[in-house]
Amino acid sequence: MHLYNSKMMRLRMYSRSLQRLSSGPVALLTAAIFVVFMVVVLPAQAAESAAISGVDATPDTMIFYTAGELYDLAEAMGETGRSHYIRSRFTFDVIWPVVYVAFFATTIGWLAQCGFAPASRWQMANLLPFVAVIFDALENLSASLALARYPAPTPIVAELAGAFTLLKWASVALTSLTLIVVLIAAAVQRMIDQRRQ
Repeated sequence: MHLYNSKMMRLRMYSRSLQRLSSGPVALLTAAIFVVFMVVVLPAQAAESAAISGVDATPDTMIFYTAGELYDLAEAMGETGRSHYIRSRFTFDVIWPVVYVAFFATTIGWLAQCGFAPASRWQMANLLPFVAVIFDALENLSASLALARYPAPTPIVAELAGAFTLLKWASVALTSLTLIVVLIAAAVQRMIDQRRQ
């Protein structure tokens, strides 16, 4: 019980540190960068990958895949495509998670402050985007290792890669849903405050 309380206190401390950085202007700035990545950078990266590998799908864009499907994709990508994919996971795909975490963490943090009481557990929702980043990193490591060793099989790691991808997307969906909830809560609280004036 003491260990649980200690961990919760540490998480609250991290959450509060993030909240100090979370304001309307910061949320707008991170949202603008996020939109630029979604509209310009990600499509360009996907087009480059498709041109080099000859396939449209990559492990990180799929919802789930088995080890067999990952090996089939590795074969279709060819050696050049596999090398490009691995290199991208440790260059571009290091920057992208920073962008989406900054957007989700600061925006959720700011809206939670606007929509919920300071003691509400919703204040800690700004930590949720980090769950997606953890699974994203595990996906990148496992898929990259499996592709790097192909055609040699990579037991367990190849099976886990698809699970990490599924958990990443589930975390992203949960984070997006949380953003909607805190946005609605902030809008409702704003209407209540305006009626009181």
